[in-house]
Amino acid sequence: MRAIGIVLAGGNSKRMRELSNKRAIAAMPIAGSYRSVDFALSNMSNSHIQSVAVLTQYNSRSLNEHLSSSKWGDFGRKQGGMYVFTPTITAESSDWYRGTADALYQNLDFLKKSHEPYVVIAGGDCVYKLDYGKVLEYHIEKKADITVVCKEMPPEEDVTRFGLVKLNDDGRITDFEEKPMLATSSMISCGIYVIRRRQLIELLERCAAEDRYDFVTDILVRYKNLKRIYAYKLGTYWSNIASVDSYYKTNMDFLKPDVRHYFFKEYPEIYSKVDDLPPAKYNPGANVKNSLVSSGCILNGTVENSVLFKKVYVGNNCIIRNSVILNDVYIGDNTVIENCIVESRDTIRANTTHIGTPEDVKIVIEKNERFTL
Repeated sequence: MRAIGIVLAGGNSKRMRELSNKRAIAAMPIAGSYRSVDFALSNMSNSHIQSVAVLTQYNSRSLNEHLSSSKWGDFGRKQGGMYVFTPTITAESSDWYRGTADALYQNLDFLKKSHEPYVVIAGGDCVYKLDYGKVLEYHIEKKADITVVCKEMPPEEDVTRFGLVKLNDDGRITDFEEKPMLATSSMISCGIYVIRRRQLIELLERCAAEDRYDFVTDILVRYKNLKRIYAYKLGTYWSNIASVDSYYKTNMDFLKPDVRHYFFKEYPEIYSKVDDLPPAKYNPGANVKNSLVSSGCILNGTVENSVLFKKVYVGNNCIIRNSVILNDVYIGDNTVIENCIVESRDTIRANTTHIGTPEDVKIVIEKNERFTL
């Protein structure tokens, strides 16, 4: 495909509460064995984008570890590959990435050295499948300067944490509001953009000269009347995981057969790092209903409507309902967990109870050590 890919994976979200203390949002585990960034990268790989840069910054250790695995190591093999860029100290600047446009500007070399005429920019915190080639075709057909992938959200959804767009009959964006106090539209921007590479370099250089750092407010909102900015409507499943509620809801969506079938069984697939783990083991006394259980788990108790990530141990007489248990958690005997997200590598002591509500999901973080020295 005639484009390079850029994945913006540096952000930190206060809405993730304690979950983002240990990892970047893009490295949040999804659906048993994936990380959030896998969706953007798989879409790029499936769209035949050969050269991809992932811009990381905040808490990036776990993300870097994931990206350096053999699956993502040979991205595009001979044609390009995958690059991971963190903020570097140069003669010109010694700053962190101060915003999305600044992150792109600090890696302007990557854009200038590439030969492809177009750039696909995507966030690392969304769960979806999309052929970027179709977005590029639409972009060229409309003679657009920038194309933004948008989605119509259902009326009950709180859309004020997204960028909201208004379109004219031709699909051109006439108004763009970033995270408004009051929603005036239900069409949101999914944070996926297609733009001509030279145009992007020019816009970024202009932004940097004026000390502007944000791609949305300083490029999309400022230029909406000057540049031809079009919306490409996405009709399939799309979910953002940048708040605790939406992260919980996205994982719970994978318990629905149609969502599971769409991501796991339909071509093109979503790829991830492969762990060499034994299959899940269900001991006598285990009672599991409508749950996603990953490899390496050992179950002795009752699990209902939950997502268990890799290497989770569930003790005897435990009851786990409507919960997301992250990887490598040890749950002691006679424990009750309902409507919770349990942080990875926790040890939940025997005979404890953690109960949240569907409206207010509880995050369980136990500080105790599993092995005393």
